[in-house]
Amino acid sequence: MKLYSFAPATNAQRVLMFVAEKEIDLSIVEVNVREGVCLNRLICMNPFSVVPFLELDDGTCIGESVAICRYLEELNPNPPLCGVSAKDRALVEMWNRRIEIDGFMPVVHALRNVSPGFKGRVVPGTRTDFPQSEAITERGKAQFRILVDRLDAQLRKNTFVVGETFTIADITGYFMVETARRIDLELPEGCSNVLRWYNTVASRASVPG
Repeated sequence: MKLYSFAPATNAQRVLMFVAEKEIDLSIVEVNVREGVCLNRLICMNPFSVVPFLELDDGTCIGESVAICRYLEELNPNPPLCGVSAKDRALVEMWNRRIEIDGFMPVVHALRNVSPGFKGRVVPGTRTDFPQSEAITERGKAQFRILVDRLDAQLRKNTFVVGETFTIADITGYFMVETARRIDLELPEGCSNVLRWYNTVASRASVPG
């Protein structure tokens, strides 16, 4: 089983942190998607042309960060990062989706639409002439602030996003904040609960170096 990754890619880092938390021994294949290295081979294996993706021993390729993590959780249930009971799993899924859709993806698109390095690559896995859009960046920043405010209320009563146990939702949230910082978007003043939580997660040994 091989994990195809690119160290600077945020979604790859999400999976790598998940793998580190579970102490899974995986073969990592580094693919420089930024420079288009081995692009044709990558497209054959994963038509979406993005990393990370997991190649199983039978040749099956699984893309998308959460799908990869769910597969690894099934094979390596301890420590549980997606919940234990039906209720736990539903709550983890709910918060992971909220953070990913309302915060993480908006700041990812904000970054891709403002950074010169993403010119011609605003849509992940593509080489197009789609222009970068300042409006998308500004909207992404606004969505981030709304989500962080809601997350702060949730963290007022919890150590982690879903109660007292570290989960995949915390990983997604952590990299949301990290991505926001790449466009000089810091946590809003007054969100002390999110700041406390962020510092707690940032101190974990599983954070990619």
